[in-house]
Amino acid sequence: MMTCKILVVDDDPSIRESMKEFLNISGYDASLAKNAEDALEYLIHHPVDIVITDIMMDGMNGLELTDQIKKQYDIKVIVITGFSADYSYEEAVNKGASDFIFKPIRFEELILRLKRVIKERELEKERNEMLEKLKKMAITDALTKLYNSRYFYQQLEIEVGRHNRYKHPISLMLLDIDHFKQFNDSYGHLEGDKVLMILGKIIRCCLRKSDTGYRYGGEEFTIILPETNIIDAEIVAKRVQETLKHETITPLPGKVHNITVSIGITEYVYGEELSEFIQRADKAMYQSKANGRNQISIILNTDVE
Repeated sequence: MMTCKILVVDDDPSIRESMKEFLNISGYDASLAKNAEDALEYLIHHPVDIVITDIMMDGMNGLELTDQIKKQYDIKVIVITGFSADYSYEEAVNKGASDFIFKPIRFEELILRLKRVIKERELEKERNEMLEKLKKMAITDALTKLYNSRYFYQQLEIEVGRHNRYKHPISLMLLDIDHFKQFNDSYGHLEGDKVLMILGKIIRCCLRKSDTGYRYGGEEFTIILPETNIIDAEIVAKRVQETLKHETITPLPGKVHNITVSIGITEYVYGEELSEFIQRADKAMYQSKANGRNQISIILNTDVE
């Protein structure tokens, strides 16, 4: 476990030095700031887990400092004061403080409060990580590690909205695994899942950071290509097909199977409905199938009768 980094902020040099010494002896990594302004400057350049600050200081006081810290950083704050009549626990909490203790400071009490705040921070981190994991699970296809169809519609709407504002090109690619049903019927769904995973891996490695791949449904996949015209989209499609040439699967001993995909591509036209955009990509993909599969077909809005 990494040592907890603590910044002590107090305009009384004897108090802040004694606190630093005690905290360091207790196993923490303590640093000092003589006022709120110095503390904010320190935080720009150094990672800190917890700030312990006096309330009464020249210039910005401890509650104002707490407010500034909570607006800019994910840092816990413990507020210390000797003026219990002037400041309440509620005021400190409303500014974002995690705890509030009074002078004269008993170091044993400070350590207990500090341990409680550290535990609170750890629990929050675990909860946030779990929420992030659940969020990712909600938008990700577990088998292929690509995004799922629900997230596809959300992102496509966002990208099309950006296109309509800035007139940047956006292309859409729809891919379908050739003869996938026959493969599943012949070798079973476990082998079919391997094919889906292979294509998911290929799609992920062939895309730029700005591109996003999705399992659209069954053996169909789609790729959103922002800032991409139809010519560049075709280059991505060829890259996917070329990479797939080097991938094989052996569903039975001695039986080697090559994976191919039929691909349809189209480019968005300003102001059109999302459904038209998607249907045109779908039509292009079926055109590839009609042309013998393992093909790339392009249909532009001007090609649609």
